[in-house]
Amino acid sequence: MNNLVSIITPSFNSAKFIAETINSVISQTYKNWEMIIVDDVSTDNSVQIINSFIEKDDRIKLHKLKNNSGAAVARNKAIELSKGNFIAFLDSDDLWLQNKLEEQLSFMIANNYNLTYTSYKVIKEDGSNLSKSIICEEKLSYKDMLFSNKIGCLTAIYNKDCLGKIYMPNLKKRQDYALWLKILKKESYAYGLPKILAKYRNRQESISNNKIEMLKWNWKLYRQVEKLSYFRALFYVSSNVLNKLLK
Repeated sequence: MNNLVSIITPSFNSAKFIAETINSVISQTYKNWEMIIVDDVSTDNSVQIINSFIEKDDRIKLHKLKNNSGAAVARNKAIELSKGNFIAFLDSDDLWLQNKLEEQLSFMIANNYNLTYTSYKVIKEDGSNLSKSIICEEKLSYKDMLFSNKIGCLTAIYNKDCLGKIYMPNLKKRQDYALWLKILKKESYAYGLPKILAKYRNRQESISNNKIEMLKWNWKLYRQVEKLSYFRALFYVSSNVLNKLLK
């Protein structure tokens, strides 16, 4: 298995976490990867930290945006620059377990799956455990995903050789959710590997911690990107609320 994996990492003022994130990639048992970090005009010293890793490992690449543009633009620029057979996603504060790429690629190739995701742990902002894990479902269709985004961005990989380069809609939030929906209009299913292979850092300022804000962006996604009718969008937003209440 010699497929190149392009790891898509947007970065904005990530000095507190970026070194740990990069180290989790360097530690992968699967070695044929490139990590494309796109800095969104950071004002801290995260660029210097990233450059210190680049000096030691030429698989890590940095592109600096000229204007602060948001995560969708940063991720799309990284996808544009990517050379890999597979596209993987890892934000600048999240972590992978050492065997993440090796196990997930084997799973994809053995089964001819073009979009996959895995289970993951949730950790506190300081890196300590929350005793919470998100166990992924076996498979998800487009309709399944309209009810709720059940794919953790830090776990997702798609096969670029089969699907081509697929970009995220330029939404301020929920652009990863929009990408999975876009792919699932081409693919019948996304497939889950039910192993915990990543760690999601639960930061207090993140969109996932603001439920009302998240629902607002889901509404925009359903209406403006997916072009759902008013009543279908209302139905799925209501389903989102119910899913959150039941968790």
